[in-house]
Amino acid sequence: MVDDIEFHLPPHERRLFCNRTLNMRTLRAIGFDMDYTLIHYRTEEWERRAYEHAQKRLVERGWPVEHLRFEPNLVSLGLIMDLELGNIVKGDRFGYVRKACHGTRMLSYEEQRQIYSRTIIDLGEPRWMFMHTLFALSEACMYAQTVELLDQGKLPEEAIGYADLYRIVRSSIDATHMEGALKAEIAAEPDRFVEVDPELPLALLDLKRAGKVLLLITNSEWQYTQAMMTYALNPGLPEGMTWRDLFDVVIVQAGKPNFFSSRSPFFEIVDEERGWLTPHIGPLQKGHCYLGGNAAIVERDLKLSGEEILYVGDHIFADVHMSKNLLRWRTALVLRDLEEEIRVIDDFRTRQNTLRLKMAVKEQLEHRFSLLRLALQRLESGYGPQPSQSAQALREQMQQLRAELVALDQGIAPIARDASELLSSRWGLLMRAGNDKSHLARQIERYADIYTSRVSNFLLHTPFIYLRAPRGSLPHDEAILEATVESLRT
Repeated sequence: MVDDIEFHLPPHERRLFCNRTLNMRTLRAIGFDMDYTLIHYRTEEWERRAYEHAQKRLVERGWPVEHLRFEPNLVSLGLIMDLELGNIVKGDRFGYVRKACHGTRMLSYEEQRQIYSRTIIDLGEPRWMFMHTLFALSEACMYAQTVELLDQGKLPEEAIGYADLYRIVRSSIDATHMEGALKAEIAAEPDRFVEVDPELPLALLDLKRAGKVLLLITNSEWQYTQAMMTYALNPGLPEGMTWRDLFDVVIVQAGKPNFFSSRSPFFEIVDEERGWLTPHIGPLQKGHCYLGGNAAIVERDLKLSGEEILYVGDHIFADVHMSKNLLRWRTALVLRDLEEEIRVIDDFRTRQNTLRLKMAVKEQLEHRFSLLRLALQRLESGYGPQPSQSAQALREQMQQLRAELVALDQGIAPIARDASELLSSRWGLLMRAGNDKSHLARQIERYADIYTSRVSNFLLHTPFIYLRAPRGSLPHDEAILEATVESLRT
């Protein structure tokens, strides 16, 4: 009975957030990345092991890094490495640097101003490396720590600058991911590294039964993909069903982002136990597993195109940017840290409202002070409309307002400081840079039609949801709203 169904919105932190209106009913296919999308890892555990594997490689090169330890709180998603100056920075939506550290030391406001006051972050320049995914945490942590060693003259001559340093650190991290030892470790102990989402199997099954073609498109190799998907999905599926029954086409070692632009051929996996391959000829077959290939063939053989496909991933560039820009696929970004960000914002809401009210009062006082200052200027210079009060009276009022502002600031400062340290005492919120949107938020806004914290959030919205983007706000909208509220009061 309908009366037995609970009708309520999902919790705030579990919702689908819409940048560009998306009608799920019009989608014919949904493609998924695997790592940090369908499969969420215990980030600190995974990245610590990746860090340790890369550290071992650097030690073998003669680098004195044995004493270093992975420090996850040093960095966060969405930061940007400055390979010219050896800094890690946080930018706002306009590309201005709002926070920065050199090595592991946060720069003071004055240091930051002197270095970056005339600098605009342009991710198209090789100077800047954006931290697109959680996989970048180990890399950025190692980079920050070795910057200090380079400054101290403790690294071999091969690291002659910050860009060279990054290249070597990056290659060590990449080799760790490529060699297979780390992934073998994870596959052997999935309980240690994988955070299973019990709602995920049903969410995918809902989409499947609603008539969507489901695609798995991952850069991971077959054996690892098989192990992770089996561990995460099979226990939650109906008896006799496996994760393979959910996906119409499985593509491994896809080579994203080139998968969306190349014309690379497909190979079919003909022996799933051994991972043996054969060159694929003819159209893609539902229920089969492939390696490599390209998105154009997927569209052609499945008779799909553009806005009929939603691709869900965690990498802003390789998953979301490329599929959007090149193919006009609809895009969804998975941002797991979003849940904690929303929770801390919700917990801070009362103090945030207090801060907002105090800032409104401050703006009024500042406006009154400015009017008095202007009146005094006109009086003393003998031009324009003349005030009825004396210069002494104006100065006394200004002095009183100044004292009120000082007292008000004493109440604002601790709340503002705590607001800036939500989620991370070093970097603050992921999606904010001060009162403005962060550079990460701008990238998400630009390339992700929707974003959410996990794939299972689709379960809470149903496959038939019509997601509508909110009306875009402009600075003058708030003034109009204030005027409307004031008119209603009177």
